[in-house]
Amino acid sequence: MAEVIASDGVRLYAEATGVGTPIVFSPGYCQTHENFRPQVEPFVAAGYRVVLWDYRGHGKSEVPESEDAYSMEQVVDDLGRVLAWAAPDPPAVVGGLSFGGLASQHFALAHPERVRALLLIASGPGFKKPKAQAGWEAQVDRIAGRLERVGFEGYTSGRAAPNSIGLSPDLPAAQAAGRAIEAQDPSGVAHFGRRVAGPAPSTLDRLADIQIPALILVGSLDAAYQAAAEVMTAKLPRSKHVVIPAAGHCVNIEQTEAFNAAVLAFLDDPPGEDG
Repeated sequence: MAEVIASDGVRLYAEATGVGTPIVFSPGYCQTHENFRPQVEPFVAAGYRVVLWDYRGHGKSEVPESEDAYSMEQVVDDLGRVLAWAAPDPPAVVGGLSFGGLASQHFALAHPERVRALLLIASGPGFKKPKAQAGWEAQVDRIAGRLERVGFEGYTSGRAAPNSIGLSPDLPAAQAAGRAIEAQDPSGVAHFGRRVAGPAPSTLDRLADIQIPALILVGSLDAAYQAAAEVMTAKLPRSKHVVIPAAGHCVNIEQTEAFNAAVLAFLDDPPGEDG
């Protein structure tokens, strides 16, 4: 475990386990590093150095009071500093779930030399059409408002459970992820939503510029991200599309063995330049 200092002095929580090719998992909005705990032991055993971290305002990272401390550009820079601490030399496998996948796309576009492969899990390229973008921002604003009013108490046992800890909330990994989520400071997560996750710029028109191998992985029950997965598969030059049966949004928790096997198979044999 470490405290990585961001460019503006904000303290970021990060941890790295194992030796070998670095692989960093970024969680979804409102989630914490604990959502990817099920991947640590299997990926370390497979020869990877697994890096988990919390965005500013999330989990065990510091919560800046000023909304000006939150932006997508800052998240990209924060991720770069986490990687510089955990694995300063070799290019890393960079990936994440939902917003974490979008942030990973932005990082790959900003720093292609630092990324050897992308893992885009239950994610998308953001919204290009103004109406869709406005609808998404309104949805995130409602989440932020709820957090400001009542906090995280009961968050992972209510309507947010499928997208925060998955469709099998009794799993030990889901329970651990839920406890970490509900322990967060709601003000930081609300700021992050309104300033980062909500207005996050779309990568749709730049996907063809990402020349590294990319795995687009989605659960068969995650209807909201099926179309996005197909769009990214069509536009990313070196992509592979995998659908995990009987899994919803938190596919890495709900179907851990199938998820791990799919990611490791992709990393062992990534698609070439012809797809």
